[in-house]
Amino acid sequence: MKKTLTAFALAALASTAQAADDFTLQLKWVTQAQFAGYYVALDKGFYDEEDLNVTINAGGPDIAPTQVLAGGGADVTVEWMPAALAAREKGLPMVNIAQPFKSSGMMLTCRKDQGVSTTADFPGKTLGVWFFGNEFPFLSWMSQLGISTDGGADGVTVLKQGFNVDPILQGQAACVSTMTYNEYWQVIDAGLTPEELVVFKYEDNGVATLEDGLYVLEDKLSDPAEVDKLVRFVRASMKGWKYAEENPDEAAEIVLDNDATGAQTEKHQKRMMGEIAKLTAGSNGALDPADYERTVASLLAGGSDPVITKAPEGAWTHAITDAALN
Repeated sequence: MKKTLTAFALAALASTAQAADDFTLQLKWVTQAQFAGYYVALDKGFYDEEDLNVTINAGGPDIAPTQVLAGGGADVTVEWMPAALAAREKGLPMVNIAQPFKSSGMMLTCRKDQGVSTTADFPGKTLGVWFFGNEFPFLSWMSQLGISTDGGADGVTVLKQGFNVDPILQGQAACVSTMTYNEYWQVIDAGLTPEELVVFKYEDNGVATLEDGLYVLEDKLSDPAEVDKLVRFVRASMKGWKYAEENPDEAAEIVLDNDATGAQTEKHQKRMMGEIAKLTAGSNGALDPADYERTVASLLAGGSDPVITKAPEGAWTHAITDAALN
């Protein structure tokens, strides 16, 4: 009997030792192809291969990824670097551990019939801007252009834009914030043609900042067990991203399968995945220091109201990607 109990106990211990580690990822926005790499990694068993039991929490208009991370609601969050660096300067020690997105998809989409052809036409106009941390690149850009955001004939009136494109459709704003992979196509699907629009890509105007990086709280990086989980998570996630790039239609279908709301459409997600693949192309997951420095320079160039007031220290690390990708 004693021998049987000992064998049972050993078997139980072995089972416990092999149990996958729970891990939670907080997305920046709702379930869509913007996050396809993570859903692909989940669907294809890439996380399972790394002994991770990953839960992916969708975001939404009332969810701030930085606050979720601060409250311990996730191990890692997807966030844009401007919001992460601003939060870090205010005392939340966020650290970028990987950068799957190489390029920025952010832009202003404007109606030509509202008198906008170049950035010189912005003064006197109403521009739709996303907030909740997404306003930082815009404010930096306006500062660099020398355009006030306080309204009036020489400045722009900032309309706090909801997460839709209604203001440009209903004549409330000459321009709205859009992403190359999402809201721009909502404008097109609503009936406006590309010929009726002019777009200003942040990337083309030298004010692009890094988007959709993976961030953790700094203390995780001093815990070897947490570091081990992060390494496995990044390795599996990048495997998912590269699979998504090479198989965009399948990746979009996987996203649709994970959309509990049923709000997404096949046409939109496949189109989005095609655009997303352009933004992740060229990245193996490791942050390019030159891209980081460009982002910091843009955020510091805010005149009297910069997004951050000094160059951050310790805001990113290659420790995780070095271990995950080499």
